[in-house]
Amino acid sequence: MKTLNVIALTLLIIGGLNWLLVGLFQFDLVASLFGGQDSTLSRVVYVIVGICALYSLKFFNDVSNGERAR
Repeated sequence: MKTLNVIALTLLIIGGLNWLLVGLFQFDLVASLFGGQDSTLSRVVYVIVGICALYSLKFFNDVSNGERAR
């Protein structure tokens, strides 16, 4: 399960950096790499990052229960 946590957090960081670029420079790195915001591949990346965000909500429960990262 630790591997899945690392993958989810890595993709969230990438997604967060993409949003930073959008906010500061109006530059969407995912869209530019994968053929525009409406391309199928870009949408798949956006969905995967969103799923990782939903999965990562479990970390709040882990923290509230006093568990530490291993």
